[in-house]
Amino acid sequence: MADTPVTTIVFLLFPGITQLDFTAPAQALSRMPGAVLAGVAATPVPIATDSGFAIVPTHDFASAPQADILCVPGGHGVADALRDAATIDFLTRQAAGAAWITSVCTGAFLLGRAGLLTGKRATTHWGYTHLLPLVGATHQPGRVVEDGRIVTAGGVTSGLDFALTLIARLQGEAVAQAIQLAIEYDPAPPFAGGHPDRAPAAVTAGLKARAYDAAAARMETALRV
Repeated sequence: MADTPVTTIVFLLFPGITQLDFTAPAQALSRMPGAVLAGVAATPVPIATDSGFAIVPTHDFASAPQADILCVPGGHGVADALRDAATIDFLTRQAAGAAWITSVCTGAFLLGRAGLLTGKRATTHWGYTHLLPLVGATHQPGRVVEDGRIVTAGGVTSGLDFALTLIARLQGEAVAQAIQLAIEYDPAPPFAGGHPDRAPAAVTAGLKARAYDAAAARMETALRV
C-alpha cells in the first residue's frame, strides 16, 4: 500500500558469515509491508559465506542508510570482525538511530563489543552462551530473547523465529502469521535433537569436541583482546 511506512532493515555482512543467519530472517522480513532491506559490508565486494558461495552487499559502511532495524548475523567470521574497528564503529553509529537492535547466533558478540548488551538479557548459539558475560550480558535460555529494543536469537535457524516475532511486534500477529504461512514455516524436523537439551548426549559431546570447543575458545580469545 502507498501509505505503508517504510521500515529500513540493515544487515551487517562480513567474511565468514553463516549464510542462514542472514538469509532466513531476511526472507521473512522482506515480506513485511514497507520493508526495505540493505546488506552492508565494509566494502561493496562479494562476501564469502560459510556455504561455499558469496553474497553481494547492497551498500558499504559509508553509503548505508540509517537502520530502523539493525541486524547482526553470526558465523565463524565474528572472531575476526570483533577486531575490526570500522565494523564496531559502524554498529555503534547505526545503533544510535535504530528503533530495534538485533542479532542472530554469534552476532550477539558484535553487539556486545559495541557496548550494546551491557546489563541486558540475551542469547546466542548454545555453543557460546557461556561467553555472554564477557560482553556484559546475562544469558537467558530461549530461541528469541527480548530486552527492551534489543532482540537476540539463538543459533542459525532461530533467525526465522526472531524475524516473525519482530514482525508481530511491529505489524501484529496476523501479518506475522500470514508471512509464516507464505514461506511454509511449519517445522517438523526428522529428529528431536536441535538443542543439547534434547539431543543425545553422545551426539552433543561429539559435536562439541569436533567443532565448538575450539570455536568457542577462539571467540573467547577475540573477546578478551
